[in-house]
Amino acid sequence: MKRIGLFLLVNILVLTTIVIVTSVLGVSHYITPYGIDYASLLVFAAVVGFSGSLISLALSKWMAKKMMNVHVLDPKGNLTMRERRVVEMVHRLSEKAGLEVMPEVGIYQSNEVNAFATGPSRKNSLVALSTGLLNTMDEDAVEGVIAHEVAHVANGDMVTMTLIQGIINTFVVFLSRIIAFVVANLVKEEYAQIVHFVCIIVFQILFSILGSIAVMAFSRFREYHADADGASLAGKEKMIHALQSLKRTINMVDTEQTAIQTFKISGGKKKSLAGLFSSHPDLDDRIERLKMLR
Repeated sequence: MKRIGLFLLVNILVLTTIVIVTSVLGVSHYITPYGIDYASLLVFAAVVGFSGSLISLALSKWMAKKMMNVHVLDPKGNLTMRERRVVEMVHRLSEKAGLEVMPEVGIYQSNEVNAFATGPSRKNSLVALSTGLLNTMDEDAVEGVIAHEVAHVANGDMVTMTLIQGIINTFVVFLSRIIAFVVANLVKEEYAQIVHFVCIIVFQILFSILGSIAVMAFSRFREYHADADGASLAGKEKMIHALQSLKRTINMVDTEQTAIQTFKISGGKKKSLAGLFSSHPDLDDRIERLKMLR
């Protein structure tokens, strides 16, 4: 599970925190003398589930800046020629994509050749590029990468992921409590309460990890979509050139920064079972799909 993204990680932590707090305060009243009130449990699960994903969305840009130590470029500030060129490119492609508010543009210090986009909405987003990418790629490839990231923002991918994650969370909370209730009824009464609480946490984390398979499947789908939209913004040849350039520098992707992989344009080659937890499709597959575009 080395490719689970920052959004998923924050979501699990927030969800678990909410569950612990509500359990300690006794907020959840879905257990009756006659068993589980499934309607009340479903409402409780939806409130908790969507709270976790919405908080994760709200924190997404701030967390990305902090984790990657992103230096945000001020368009009106004293920028180098390269920095100003990057800002102009992001703004030009954003206008072409129909964004009313330009994304923040940032650069983070890293030898990896990569970039990412994040933010809670189309009007509050960030596009960041690594110094490794800017030092390695030519201008056409950089434009292809930026077009891909702008497409993520224009498509509202983070919001869509939030809704999907909220639905997954709802089922995670719902099922974990049903199973915890069943297990707690199998032990002695004096241990039932603590067993119920521990089982909720354990099964919730387990189901969250399993649910991430669906979230990562959507993430891979959105990469193909962003490639196609990036091609319409910058041109198909530039988008293909960008992915080919990434492929040549795949050993320069920082695999230690696993918590934010879902934001980046490249996640490496993944054709093993671990690919189920991958946020990105194989680069060769993405290039072939682009070549088939008319």
